[in-house]
Amino acid sequence: MQRKRIEAEVYNIIMSKKNNLMATSRRNARECALRALYEWLLNDTASIDALRSRQLDGEGDIDVNYFDVMLTGVIACAPDLESVIVPHLDRAIKSLSPIEHAVLLIGAFEMLQQKQIPYRVIINEAVELAKDYGGTDGYKFVNGVLDKMVATARPKELNAY
Repeated sequence: MQRKRIEAEVYNIIMSKKNNLMATSRRNARECALRALYEWLLNDTASIDALRSRQLDGEGDIDVNYFDVMLTGVIACAPDLESVIVPHLDRAIKSLSPIEHAVLLIGAFEMLQQKQIPYRVIINEAVELAKDYGGTDGYKFVNGVLDKMVATARPKELNAY
């Protein structure tokens, strides 16, 4: 009996570390996508391959597949994502800082296209990106916009809470 309990504890520790690694590699993928989208917003002539290679060069623990999905998906869907974001803004989208703009694009993309990720995780990750890379209170703005977006992007999930 003692052995089974120890095996269960070891299994839980391994799974916890695996989940933490996956979360870390996803977070790193979001950070790389943010940097690439920042560059793309400033210079929209940059190719996806160039953006990809600059961001992944020398990066360690990153979910490359998730990075690719996010980067190509956000760029391909940017006009549609912006049309979903704009109704929740208190200013013109062009007046946003490139960081806030990129974080909102990532959050909107995940909210609309990555249904397996809970909206609370998406908002939390976006807020953390805004805190790490954005202006002093940019994270509050990002939080407010994405929070408003949930009602239209994920009404069933919102009502479940």
